[in-house]
Parts: sequence; structure tokens; C-alpha cells
Amino acid sequence: MDSFTGIRFKKETAKRFQTFSRKYFKSHTEAMATMLDFFFYNEISPKEQLGPTGRTIEAKILKRINAVIAIIRDVEKTQTKPTMAMIQSLFETEEPTQKPQLIEKKYAEEKKEVRFREKKNQSNQL
Repeated sequence: MDSFTGIRFKKETAKRFQTFSRKYFKSHTEAMATMLDFFFYNEISPKEQLGPTGRTIEAKILKRINAVIAIIRDVEKTQTKPTMAMIQSLFETEEPTQKPQLIEKKYAEEKKEVRFREKKNQSNQL
């Protein structure tokens, strides 16, 4: 069995470490070893600032996405829709109205419609 060594910490720090250790690890030794390994393998100092947190990065990305959306909407309103309308009007063709052809009278078809008809008189037939 491994031997233990006592290290002196302030009460507040020791309680914070114990709470953290119980939450994520089986023992305090495992927690301390994992933390030391993390700093050693990643070659960082615990006193360094790692930069913005996930929340601040997310907020910045959302702002940039909103800005890009605004730019795209502006481009659509000022460039794409008017250009599309112009192109569409060029390709839309109306069929010209057909004027009746002028035909000479001698070639025109005569209407063979009878204008007057004889009336049959029933009294004459007797």
C-alpha cells in the first residue's frame, strides 16, 4: 500500500478541492494526479489565462452570424431581386397581337347566306 503525506492548505481551498474531487474522481489522489498531468501534458501554467470562455466565444459567433445574415438580406434586397426582375422581364415575351390580314375582295370568300326566303302560303295550296 502507498504511503500518504500531509500537505497544508487553507481550509477554504481544501474544502473546494474536496468538493471538486468527490464530484469528478474516486479519490483525492486521483484528482490531484489528473490535474497535474493536465498542466504537464498541455504545457500550460495554472496562472495563465486560456482566453475567452465558451460563452463569450458563442456570443461573438452569434453576433457575427447575425451580421452576415443582415448583409445577405441587404444584398438580396438591393442587388439580387432587382437584377432577377430585369432578367425575367427580358425573357418574358408577349405574343404580338395578330392584325387581320387584308385580302382583296375578289379573293375573299363570299358568304352564301340567303337574305330573303319565300313564305309558303297555305291558302294558295287549296
